[in-house]
Amino acid sequence: MKKLILVTSPPACGKTYVAKQLAKNLKHVVYLDKDTLIVLSKQIFKVANEPYNRSSYFFEKNIRNYEYQAILDLAMNALEYDDIVLINAPFTREVRNPQYIRDLRNRLAKKHAKLHIIWVVTDPEVCHQRMIARNSDRDTWKLNHWDEYISRCDFSVPTGIGDPKQKKDLILFRNSNNAEFWSSMKEVLSILQK
Repeated sequence: MKKLILVTSPPACGKTYVAKQLAKNLKHVVYLDKDTLIVLSKQIFKVANEPYNRSSYFFEKNIRNYEYQAILDLAMNALEYDDIVLINAPFTREVRNPQYIRDLRNRLAKKHAKLHIIWVVTDPEVCHQRMIARNSDRDTWKLNHWDEYISRCDFSVPTGIGDPKQKKDLILFRNSNNAEFWSSMKEVLSILQK
């Protein structure tokens, strides 16, 4: 059966590293990263004469949901040509919305594909240090307003989205240190390769 794998978490939990390592170890996989769409988002800010701030009302209203729609449309198309599509993207609201997940499962069922959600679990202070180290302009507002930003982040494991007919459709990948990473990598690959 085909699979759509969402590697999800708040920013700087290590999603990209986790997602790339999973993709390298799976066979017949298409890797998609929502950050690839940032070049288009930056252009929208520019033509609208808005400051580049991915935490702004402008971003929320005019860009955020369209980025998710675009990456999912790309994934659905890719499932026509390969067995596994893995998306690296936060999906932080979507994975807390049971109706959104049900609708996505129904859409995938038409393609004879199964949904796996991987939630990357990382200590918030580790995320803070990683965000500083990666030194990306997409994090400028977050780092300059850390207390406000982190108070809005929900690091808790999503609930209420599991499908009782599917085992391990919400998989935790612990990633606060190297030992957790390698232990989780082994466990998660064993689930996904079945």
